[in-house]
Amino acid sequence: MPIALKTFAAAALATLAAALPAAPANAPQILTDDVALFYKVYEAAAGHPTAEQLDRDYLAAGSEGLHRFAKLRNLTGARIVETIDKHPQTYEDARRCMAVLPRVKQRLSGAFAELARRYPEAKFAPVTLLVGRGRPVGITDATGISIGLEAMCAANFMNPNLENRFVYNIAHELGHIQQPAELQLLNPGDPGATVLMLSLIEGAAEFNAELIAGEIGQSQLKAWTKGREAEIEAAFLGDKDKTDLSHWLYNGPGDAEHPGDLGYWVGYRIVKAYYLHAKDKHQALRDIFTMRDADAFLANSGWHPAAAR
Repeated sequence: MPIALKTFAAAALATLAAALPAAPANAPQILTDDVALFYKVYEAAAGHPTAEQLDRDYLAAGSEGLHRFAKLRNLTGARIVETIDKHPQTYEDARRCMAVLPRVKQRLSGAFAELARRYPEAKFAPVTLLVGRGRPVGITDATGISIGLEAMCAANFMNPNLENRFVYNIAHELGHIQQPAELQLLNPGDPGATVLMLSLIEGAAEFNAELIAGEIGQSQLKAWTKGREAEIEAAFLGDKDKTDLSHWLYNGPGDAEHPGDLGYWVGYRIVKAYYLHAKDKHQALRDIFTMRDADAFLANSGWHPAAAR
């Protein structure tokens, strides 16, 4: 293990603790202690912690957000060790993302405040950054947002600026927090889980990221779809009522030749058109976040293929 490893991590963690003033008690929580805890165990074991060490000194000792993530994703010390053995560079590379976390926290605090300004009834939940086993990038439910540092750091198909990548994608997840529970829990195969409905759910979250933080989470799709918008969106209209999502959602990331998750992109453009056409922007946000009738929302959006920019 390089001599600089521990020095770098210690400096990054010290910055995490010192860079920000104490937040008001009612401010949104953006928690990074689990990252520090993982790398304390990882470095003490020279990059090869045992399952027992991770279970005892990381998973059991971590935050409520980590405990929830571990339960939902069956995260155990043994499974993390297995991933470290298979992909050791993932955990080495993830330390570069530790250095951006102080600024990520600052910018997210501003983004959360912007949502509260635009949408006073906004709901907030803790954001927990943690270390998992390479996937998923994160999970979100009514109790909070959990983001895997190592997974987000490895998602190099997304925004190349690491700070931006974290900010925009967490702002996306905050959009999901605003949605009714039945929409948050809607999964492929459920009744009503059409291409249009799920694309609008994801598109609303993408629009939220742009509105409060400046850019969508899947920003690579802007470049990957350039010049092909009309073709892509005409095809989307043909498939909007289908329950086979495989061409539009959760099939990413793909590449510039064959982009994945295009439903995120088209859904975002429909949602943005709705907002831009609305006279009452606050009511528009309420409509966007509480949307339950996908066909009515589309009809009222003013969107047409390749028309919304």
